[in-house]
Amino acid sequence: MTDPSPTMADDLPPGLGFLAGGGAATKLILARDWRDHPLGPPQTWPSAFKTALSLLLNSPESMILCWDADELFFFFNETYFPLLGPRLDWAMGTPMREVWADAWEQARPIVDDAFAGRSQRFVDLPWKLATDRGAADTWWSFSYSRVLDDLGARVGLFIFTNETTQRVLADRALTESRAELVRLNADLARQVAERTAERDRMWNASPDLMVVVAPDGRYRSVNPAWTDILGYAPGELIGIDALALVHPDDLTSAVVALAAAQSGTMPTFETRFRHRDGSYRWLQWVAAPGETEVFAIGRHVTDAKEAADQLRRTTEQLSQAQKMEAIGQLTGGVAHDFNNLLTIIRGSVELLRRPDLSPEKRDRYVEAISDTATRAAKLTGQLLAFARRQALTPELLDIGAAVAEIAEMVQTLIGASVTLHVDAPSTPCLAEVDRSQFETALVNLAINARDAMDGQGTLRIIVSPATEIPSLRGHHGISGEFLSVTVIDDGAGIAPDALPHIFEPFFTTKEVGRGTGLGLSQVIGFAKQSGGDISVASESGHGTSFTLYLPRVSEGRAAASRIEDDGPADGQGAYVLLIEDNDEVGQFATAALNELGYRSLLATNAIDALALLETDAARFDIVFSDVVMPGMNGVECATRIRESYPTLPIVLTSGYAHVLAENWQHGFELLHKPYSIEQLSRVLRGAVARSARLRGR
Repeated sequence: MTDPSPTMADDLPPGLGFLAGGGAATKLILARDWRDHPLGPPQTWPSAFKTALSLLLNSPESMILCWDADELFFFFNETYFPLLGPRLDWAMGTPMREVWADAWEQARPIVDDAFAGRSQRFVDLPWKLATDRGAADTWWSFSYSRVLDDLGARVGLFIFTNETTQRVLADRALTESRAELVRLNADLARQVAERTAERDRMWNASPDLMVVVAPDGRYRSVNPAWTDILGYAPGELIGIDALALVHPDDLTSAVVALAAAQSGTMPTFETRFRHRDGSYRWLQWVAAPGETEVFAIGRHVTDAKEAADQLRRTTEQLSQAQKMEAIGQLTGGVAHDFNNLLTIIRGSVELLRRPDLSPEKRDRYVEAISDTATRAAKLTGQLLAFARRQALTPELLDIGAAVAEIAEMVQTLIGASVTLHVDAPSTPCLAEVDRSQFETALVNLAINARDAMDGQGTLRIIVSPATEIPSLRGHHGISGEFLSVTVIDDGAGIAPDALPHIFEPFFTTKEVGRGTGLGLSQVIGFAKQSGGDISVASESGHGTSFTLYLPRVSEGRAAASRIEDDGPADGQGAYVLLIEDNDEVGQFATAALNELGYRSLLATNAIDALALLETDAARFDIVFSDVVMPGMNGVECATRIRESYPTLPIVLTSGYAHVLAENWQHGFELLHKPYSIEQLSRVLRGAVARSARLRGR
């Protein structure tokens, strides 16, 4: 059920509200100079003409209204535009004989029959026309219905038209279909002739519901389509309340729509109407006000609504199944791990409360809490990485050594039936990457390989230098210093039709319950975020090879980085501008800075911090800011500070920051929450030292 559309009448000159909703056709009417036209200005047009024209302009079907039984002044809606071709600019209001001069002799007898009460419908009528596509042989279906005034006099003609060229040409290619079409057309022509012989109003032949609602809100007249769609004979409906058949859930909006139509607007809305058998049908309505009554047309859209609802339900079910599968894979393990960590912390806290605890045991329990908190922070980081909301923390890593260190865990994951071979050069292969994310990517590749081999076979991991990233997935290759980590299995391989989709989130070829389809999505996300990429080569039945490319760091750059991190062991009185909106964290950070030998001043938001710097920036040696804050976030604040005070070092901290997750290369040092005192000391020490060396240069 949709709400009624707003009227456009307020945008039109006084007296022209009946043109509302006509779109481009209304513009053509307004653009014509009617002063010398026999019909006169639109404000003076008869009410019956205005109502008929309003219906025409708002109909979704291609329609023509010829007004004045003698002159047949030609009016049309926007759907009819393509048929006019070069006539479009001048046809509105022009006599029909001039608009279709080349077809007038063919149309004149049909018009005469319609005015005589012999309305006709023509199916697949051949016509050679100059349209917007040029002169062409075309076929059309037309229906002509006369319009009578209150006294029964002829005042106009309604013409419905629909091009059937494409269907006729297709049917001609099939002899049997063409013969059937001829029979159907002949039968249809007989039916139309029988039904239209006694009708004198254009709506009697409409397949859509048509109704006139009296001022008291009751049905004054209905057309025969009510029988076809809702099962009621027209006589059963005359005099009943117009809202009597509306579904209770749609009643409020139907009342609003009817009131809007009675007040002079033209609403479009959808409702469910009760069928004679008690079931409901969806109808799409457009209503137009008359002198005192409301005229409405309803199209049966139940099948379309049900198809759309079924598609929506199927899509939602698929999406929910994918989400639940991924959550199911995560929830059990995460809850188990967190409960284990909380058990250690809670037990250690309770033991620390014992009054007779020895210093050795106290130190041991404190160390257990510290180690467990570190493990919990790492688990949280892995969850954020799964959601791609983790800001990478690049560190200088020997990739060969890192692969060797994780090999034991990989062997445990893939099982004893899979033989693992690691091949890495003896010389360092350095890259600046996030260790946790690199290890997660390697584990994901290993698990996929294990599943592809059905838990039995050989898995090889090879680390080697590379001079380029080849052309991948339509992107040009990149030359430079890189490292490659290749994971090779001898499993079933990947089918060619699945290969282009393997990096898409939730895409999986595994059985239900054996995979979320997120592993390779994490791998390519890590690779791209680290400045690299990943390639895959596979053949069904002959195994798969994944190659992860990462930018390589030279030995000279690595040595310089290690020297830069050296600095004084404590703060030595350096002044820190601390920006933190959380009171508890701010108090902890202030205490920690004091313990480390720093002086600090706390600002609870970015605006206050910028004001402090504007007052006296020289007293501060470093800025230490949270990222996620109300108003201006930490990255925006740090960017403003760097523009105004380029030599002032800045360190950011966050436990979750989508800004940094989207682009960690903002050029700021990042300290992850939760951080230790030692980590805080090391990061601030390095930042102050590097800043001092830069100022010295």
